[in-house]
Amino acid sequence: MAKSETVIVSADSTAGYVAEIIAGGRSMTIDESAVKDGHKTGPDPNDFLLSALGACTVVTLHMYAGRKNWPLERAEVRLQQETVQVPDPLAPEKLVKKMLITKQLLLFGNLTEEQRLRLEDISGRCPVQRTLEAGVQVQTFLEPLVPLPDKL
Repeated sequence: MAKSETVIVSADSTAGYVAEIIAGGRSMTIDESAVKDGHKTGPDPNDFLLSALGACTVVTLHMYAGRKNWPLERAEVRLQQETVQVPDPLAPEKLVKKMLITKQLLLFGNLTEEQRLRLEDISGRCPVQRTLEAGVQVQTFLEPLVPLPDKL
């Protein structure tokens, strides 16, 4: 698989728990101020994670329905996450914490029940969901010390 474009995320010491993101040629803000003072002024990292999954899901559904010429007028997915305890696969007597994401799928259009069920199945095949379900390995490399650049 090819590497994705580089996403840049930065936070200044004066910004509190707010980080600036540059992705896809656009600038966005993540705000975790609610952790500190309860004043959340924007999406937090988990909101972006759920948004990525939701966006990938609805686009995948429209792509599939379009190829089949199915009358899918609108696809909407409502997502929530929670931490749950599940048996450890290596030691079932132990419990480990896992993130559980719940997707509520709403499909609009003159679809048959068979089409709706097929789209429900397809909704689990978007690339972001496959990545999340497969697990992710994160490698961190510390760059050499450089002078602080001007803010992007």
